[in-house]
Amino acid sequence: MKLDPSIFKAYDIRGIYPTQINEENIQVVIAAIYQFLTQDFKKKPLTVVLGRDMRTSSPSLFARAKEVLENYGATVIDVSLLATPTFYFAVLEGQYDAGIQISASHNPKEYNGIKFVKRVGTTLIKIGKNTGMDRVKELASTGKFDQKTTKGTVTSISDSVVKEVDAAMKAVDPKNIKAFKIVADPANAMGAVFLEELFRRLPCELVKMNFELDGTFPAHQPDPLQFDTLKGLQMRVLEEKADLGIAPDGDGDRVFFINEKGEVCQATLITSLIAKEILTKSAGEKIIADIRNIMNVKKICEKYNGKFMVSKVGHALITEQLNREQAAFAGESSGHYYFRETGGAESSVRVILYLLSAMGKTEKPVSKLLEEFHSSFESGEYNFILPGTVNANELLEQISQDYKDGQISHLDGLAVDYSDWRFNIRSSNTEPLLRLNLEAKSQELMKQKISPLQDILLKAGATKK
Repeated sequence: MKLDPSIFKAYDIRGIYPTQINEENIQVVIAAIYQFLTQDFKKKPLTVVLGRDMRTSSPSLFARAKEVLENYGATVIDVSLLATPTFYFAVLEGQYDAGIQISASHNPKEYNGIKFVKRVGTTLIKIGKNTGMDRVKELASTGKFDQKTTKGTVTSISDSVVKEVDAAMKAVDPKNIKAFKIVADPANAMGAVFLEELFRRLPCELVKMNFELDGTFPAHQPDPLQFDTLKGLQMRVLEEKADLGIAPDGDGDRVFFINEKGEVCQATLITSLIAKEILTKSAGEKIIADIRNIMNVKKICEKYNGKFMVSKVGHALITEQLNREQAAFAGESSGHYYFRETGGAESSVRVILYLLSAMGKTEKPVSKLLEEFHSSFESGEYNFILPGTVNANELLEQISQDYKDGQISHLDGLAVDYSDWRFNIRSSNTEPLLRLNLEAKSQELMKQKISPLQDILLKAGATKK
């Protein structure tokens, strides 16, 4: 059986079903994951949480994964159909050894994949390129596994999302939340599950769009970072005269918001709002933002006595840094939000509660509420395809020479900071692209500074995607 090595990505395993991932080769992949985990823990059997999303291929892949784990002696905790943050919560709350989630997140319907984690005390370690993915890839390619032992057991639990919402509502007191009108569009994907449970407990009116779980995604791809997918939600917010729109991604670990004017809320403003809430109660906490856009969050941390930190891009890397630094919270420009209390993993439910609670306390519409946190204008992300003849690292080094009067960082690609603007150019972890982000204290300065950088990339032979 041939295994396509390209399915092993920076932060997860992902490919097209059934050509790259199918019921046959997932047996080898799951066996490799379990072998890796048992070697890492230096014990067996392990207790492994197993969950899945609603993709049409997920039930059969899930069943085969469960069979493999059981055959290798694992104690399998079957949590079945749930969002990825709920899956993370189940691993941590149950104090299980590890977890495997069958999901391809926000990818189109023909994809499927695997995210997997291990628990170390009160933290989760997402397995990616820096935490064992290469070892799993090597084990899967050789197919050399330990002998199967006594058959394991399977226990089904169905209350994970209830417990997740319980915990979130203890962490973020909902007493200020009023009878807001909320429109939500989970795109027929897993966010519908936690949205149903959360709003069942709140005094809000929930207007549902595309809540029926359907792995063919009949409405649109579940990727709110592609703002075209948000147009229906934006229109509905205006039609309903709603207070807020909510758009989780396919597996629910990212969430975007639409204000009452039908505008997409910048993710850094949501990060800044939550940072303020945390720092108001506990000054001196560490707050993390990814390197793409940092100015809004940094200013709020300075104002409310927080310790601001910058991270590389990528959910597994940010979880690792948050846990290492024991930071309270991290926000990513792509709509991932991470909390210390959730083991460093995402919690879209907590983010929604923080925003609704702030709306209730201030009695301001979302657009006015977020104005306090708006100190920079962000360009959005520009993607460039580099020809094979151009070395990305060499090109970034050349660009750094052109901007050597700024404060240069190579934490993740090239970042250059000035007093009133900054930019970051980095190689994608998932595609052969260079990604450019720029932010400035005024819209005019942002527009003025973005053009020369785009010109440099285009003159080097790059093409805009």
